[in-house]
Amino acid sequence: MSSPFFSPRNLRFVLHELLRVEELTDYAYFQDHSRETFDLVLDTAARLAETRLRPLLTAMDRQEPQLVNGQIRIHPAMHALIRQFGEDGWINATFRYDEGGQQLPGVIHSAAGFVFQAANYSASVFPFLTTGAANLLRSFGSNELVETFTPPLYSGEWQGTMALTEPDAGSSLSDLRTSAEPTTEPGTYKISGQKIYISAGDHDGAANIVHLMLARIKEGPAGAKGISLFVVPKFRIKREETGDEKQKAGSQNSSTIQNSSGRRTATQQLEDNDVVTAGIYHKMGYKGAPIAHLTMGSRDDCQGYLVGESHQGLRYMFQMMNEARVGVGLNATAIATAAYYASLAYARERSQGRVVSEKRPGPPLRDTPPVPIIRHADVRRMLLFQKSVVEGSLALLLRCAHWADLAHVGEAEERERAGMLLDLLTPVAKSYPSEMGCLSTSAAVQILGGAGYTTDFPVEQYYREARIHPIHEGTTGIHGLDLLGRKIGLHGGKALRYFVAELQATAYDARRHNSLKTFAETLEHTLGTVQRATRHLLELAAQHPERGLADATLYLDAFGILTIAWQWLDLG
Repeated sequence: MSSPFFSPRNLRFVLHELLRVEELTDYAYFQDHSRETFDLVLDTAARLAETRLRPLLTAMDRQEPQLVNGQIRIHPAMHALIRQFGEDGWINATFRYDEGGQQLPGVIHSAAGFVFQAANYSASVFPFLTTGAANLLRSFGSNELVETFTPPLYSGEWQGTMALTEPDAGSSLSDLRTSAEPTTEPGTYKISGQKIYISAGDHDGAANIVHLMLARIKEGPAGAKGISLFVVPKFRIKREETGDEKQKAGSQNSSTIQNSSGRRTATQQLEDNDVVTAGIYHKMGYKGAPIAHLTMGSRDDCQGYLVGESHQGLRYMFQMMNEARVGVGLNATAIATAAYYASLAYARERSQGRVVSEKRPGPPLRDTPPVPIIRHADVRRMLLFQKSVVEGSLALLLRCAHWADLAHVGEAEERERAGMLLDLLTPVAKSYPSEMGCLSTSAAVQILGGAGYTTDFPVEQYYREARIHPIHEGTTGIHGLDLLGRKIGLHGGKALRYFVAELQATAYDARRHNSLKTFAETLEHTLGTVQRATRHLLELAAQHPERGLADATLYLDAFGILTIAWQWLDLG
């Protein structure tokens, strides 16, 4: 299936030839699947992307959401599309059968997500935010919370979010001030505070917005230890058996939910929960998805429901955050991939200039027709740079998703290895595609020249949309500190040893092929350089922590280049 924004052939090569994802069906959890079902999922995703998401790419960028009478209005076509994601099973595809899911491997779900993101990043944000919120709730929430909130999230009727950032608490979440005061009802708290930069934090494409929100229980411990996780819906719930009672006065909305088996059970009466949309941010790119400023409890009437144990909020939220960080890397890769294919198509079609050669028969050069610009060496250089970034990044991101699957279903040793490698490389998987994606989309604009700077072509939009990724879900600097200051020493350095062993094994296999031998030697040499730098920086940090971590971002850059070089050698 040809496509202007991604390569189905390359995607299948990574899945089937590099990662051999069909072997996942040897595990009981995935045994009902096969290569055929995996390819069917990808074909279905491509059709949805091409027919529903892609046509909205430009319109959603130019008709950005607006705050009208206290509610954010999004592009009207997204209303049905959000619901379709739910009805078609994309939101809970990886979840268990008894939850209405398909027990689809996460790596296949991620591959489908990549297709959606490459087609229209803004449109893809809505369902996958809901997936993350629902997964967090099902992991740590009580049975009552799960049964109440997840069915309408799965169906796409309700939107899920993660609500962390505050005006004075961005990267430093331990400084957040949103408070939670216990009520007489166990597990229910009064929430007061504000949150900023909340993706899909309010919109008219869903009947309710369900925030997975961090807040501090009053009189709890200071700092990070005092943070808890709550479900804070825009509309709170009054449940009534269908037909048994009249709709209560003051209720503003209602929806019929289903249990995990799909049987209709009750009507949810929804009433205002004192969550107010105070503003909307008008962004450089990624304009089709709203980013909201929220206030809670301005009337002292905002209820939140405790998820799991009190004071464990950051630990719980890190599950969703780490999933989101890998997801950000995939988003960045998808956008840069779409930009690459747009610039590649332009370079093949646009004729300009002539190729100079030392000896050539025929008429003078000035009398020959211009050539497609792809024949010019500098254009080929920029195209190859983009290709190296996007295809290397895609291999890494899908490998991370594959590790997540193995950490879920594998044997004990396999789970440990996959889990540690995923933990170690999450900062790289987020940051390398994000930073290099900006450079890659810039190269796409450069190839188009003046045309690339206009709205006549999509590359300027890709360039704007790429820029958010080094910022959200932790800035690149934060991830550099995480890698050097924490992840390298994870489990006594065992995760790093697993990583080194993976690279050495790939280099060993590559040495057997004459065409790859030089690249294998280069990878081994670079690995040695990074190992020496690691030892030096750790020794320096032990004596002078600030000096030792001063170059953490540069260290992350080097580690990322090494990691992507490994992907390319393995692809070879």
